[in-house]
Amino acid sequence: MTSETVSGAQAPTGVVSLTTDYGLADGFVAACHGMIARIAPAVRVIDVTHLVPPGDVRRGAAVLAQTVPHLPTGVHVAVVDPGVGTTRRGIALATPDGILVGPDNGLLLDAAGALGGVADAVELTNPQWRAPRVSATFHGRDIFAPVAARLAAGAPLGGAGPAVDPATLVRLPEPVVEPRSGGFTAEVLTVDHFGNVQLAAPAALLAPLPGRVRVSPAGNREAIEAVHGRTFGDAPVGALVAHADSADRVALSVNGGRAVDLLAARPGRLLRVEEIPTTGPALGPYA
Repeated sequence: MTSETVSGAQAPTGVVSLTTDYGLADGFVAACHGMIARIAPAVRVIDVTHLVPPGDVRRGAAVLAQTVPHLPTGVHVAVVDPGVGTTRRGIALATPDGILVGPDNGLLLDAAGALGGVADAVELTNPQWRAPRVSATFHGRDIFAPVAARLAAGAPLGGAGPAVDPATLVRLPEPVVEPRSGGFTAEVLTVDHFGNVQLAAPAALLAPLPGRVRVSPAGNREAIEAVHGRTFGDAPVGALVAHADSADRVALSVNGGRAVDLLAARPGRLLRVEEIPTTGPALGPYA
């Protein structure tokens, strides 16, 4: 394996990670593993997750960006690709701490930022780096996995295809974050397996708020009191807690329960977190 540098980007070291919405009931993931093993049997594969909700590019982007800084320097393949088989490009992005491979639909750019930013970008057009026959609906197996295997084995980024201007890469819309006096409104970014609700707001917006806050859907007068805490156990069992999560974003959790159910939250919904006024309508139940 090589460790050469591409325009200041550290080349991968024999590791490929996979993040997809393929699920575990079919053979899609195994086919990607198999393609990598056929081309570069010495490369180690790390499965991040294959349970991204189908077609949820925003969720896939968040999971990828929050995970790749903790993985070995390598090639990170992400496939949440509702536009597969259309004119959307397949791309590889070199960063100071690894290479990202996947569709040009906004999925990769937050992760590229987490790895130091895009140093080089290419479009995956080299037919020699693809499977002999390319399915119109399975580019993960037929394009992204073969490209990743070659890059992880030390092939140069430029071998995958021509350079792309990073300014032309597709970007997801910026999530809503609106600071205000005594609190903020923010978009629900993701909901995890435990029902914890992650907001797009950075944890710094929560830090100055007092030990009790209220949480409500934007524009809705109904609110639920929450403990402003450090971890789940800072609130009584069954109570809502607002805290900084492991990605340094504001999260809403229920000690021993599911905040997503209590708040009827879903990705894209706006929630308001703010100080509890001394006068006004009664809050919802503490728990």
